[in-house]
Amino acid sequence: LDDLRLFHRATTPSLSSSHLSSSSSPKIAFLFLTNSDLHFLPLWNRFFRTAKTSRYNIYVHADPTVNITRPTKSVFDERFIPNAKRTFRASATLISATRRLLATAILDDPANAYFAVLSQYCIPLHSFNYIYRSLFTAKTFDLTSNSSDLTQYGVRVKYKSFIEIISKEPRLWKRYVARGRFVMMPEVPFEDFRVGSQFFVLTRKHALLVVKDRTLWRKFKLPCYRASECYPEEHYFPTLLSMQDPDAVTRYTLTRVNWTGTVAGHPYMYKPKEVSAKLIYELRKSNYSSSYLFARKFSPDCLKPLMGIANSVILRD
Repeated sequence: LDDLRLFHRATTPSLSSSHLSSSSSPKIAFLFLTNSDLHFLPLWNRFFRTAKTSRYNIYVHADPTVNITRPTKSVFDERFIPNAKRTFRASATLISATRRLLATAILDDPANAYFAVLSQYCIPLHSFNYIYRSLFTAKTFDLTSNSSDLTQYGVRVKYKSFIEIISKEPRLWKRYVARGRFVMMPEVPFEDFRVGSQFFVLTRKHALLVVKDRTLWRKFKLPCYRASECYPEEHYFPTLLSMQDPDAVTRYTLTRVNWTGTVAGHPYMYKPKEVSAKLIYELRKSNYSSSYLFARKFSPDCLKPLMGIANSVILRD
């Protein structure tokens, strides 16, 4: 019931404008999903230290059943949202948690224009200023965009969401029928079913679209009888946006992940000995944009070597 109240408030027209006023400086809302301590807190603190506070907000959804250290004297101080609930991997609880973060950020600040979903295993690949310029003003950042999407000054007329949307995947049918052969019908026919990363950057318009949705949510929250094929958090968001507003999404994510050596559905996790300037430069490479902006998945003990190259590599543009 508290989720419904939150979503209702977030989608009330007087509170949830999908457009910024001309006097507003657009902000990036950084949304962290975690069920453990924020392993790379010192790195993120250094990342935000160079940013104007008028250009970002931070929100953390932390599993309340886990004893998580709440940082003080940090940019994350008092940024943990109050209505967090327990989350489980490969379940609709991660969809719910993301929707709570989006709704909270929509209500908190009308200047939040982009919403970046991250985890405790994510790191930035660039400085804040580089990321801000890439999302709001860079002429050539999105290699898939048309020149008609830009003004002569390089400011985008049409902001797009950076979310991975895949329509051809070997196990797509098995994922689709994980709840039963006809359960998703008629709202989600197989030809509209999509898959993609749960870590994305949404525009305010699309954040509102997600929070407003009831129709597809009723389907994706249903339990699966085939758990090995059920990853609702990788299905719901790509399917919803692909069905509702396909022309306003890039169909790729800005968070780099390595799927070689996958174990039990988990992506590859980088270890301390692998952290180097060469790795950061390699992780930035993208076929769709000027650069990836974030990366995962790093083991917690990577913090020390990451901090060692933070100023000279990661945050240096």
